[in-house]
Amino acid sequence: MVYNENMKFSTWREFVEAEAQQSYFRVLMNRVDAEREKYEVYPARQDMFSCFAACPLDRVKVVIIGQDPYHGPGQAHGMSFSVKPGVKLPPSLQNIFKELVDDLGVDMPTSGFLEPWGKQGVLMMNTSWSVRRGQAGSHANCGWMEFSENLLKMLNDHEQPLVFILWGAHAQKVGQAITDSRHLKICSAHPSPFSANRGFFGSRPFSRANDFLVRNDRGAIDWQLP
Repeated sequence: MVYNENMKFSTWREFVEAEAQQSYFRVLMNRVDAEREKYEVYPARQDMFSCFAACPLDRVKVVIIGQDPYHGPGQAHGMSFSVKPGVKLPPSLQNIFKELVDDLGVDMPTSGFLEPWGKQGVLMMNTSWSVRRGQAGSHANCGWMEFSENLLKMLNDHEQPLVFILWGAHAQKVGQAITDSRHLKICSAHPSPFSANRGFFGSRPFSRANDFLVRNDRGAIDWQLP
């Protein structure tokens, strides 16, 4: 599908319903359903789009983009990098919190549940929205890239300036859909232990995002977590 820039959406539901009419999306959902019949797939079906519930379209200020959901049991719940309360922090999230503390001087969070960011206007998405247990990148070719690109093209037309935080090569590739100079793109290595030392640490995404939001009268995000 070629994204139709003349289509305007006021809610995520409207956007997803429009995508659902496209043949690529039906193929995508069929592939994911077929995967669920054979393998354990994360996140659970009902959680796959939970980032939309946490951050309504009309409140979006910041978009954090990762690669694909956590592929260990009990971790992914539909918001990139987030885990539910009580779940042990995955290594990538530990590194995100280290950078958060170094960047802003806030207290080290004890919970990896990132919904408080979502409620303030931080959309947390991955380039792939599902994954097979224990196999990172296993759904990268299911068709999610087109969905993610169309979503970002829609946000590119957003009437307000937005911040896009692109962590890793996959996120930066799909982030090429953001072309409007009103927006800020913050690009760095992925916070994974395999790459965090190659440009993630020291990238200061949280303060840079807030500086931009304040300059554009959009209001800063309170990044402190419990």
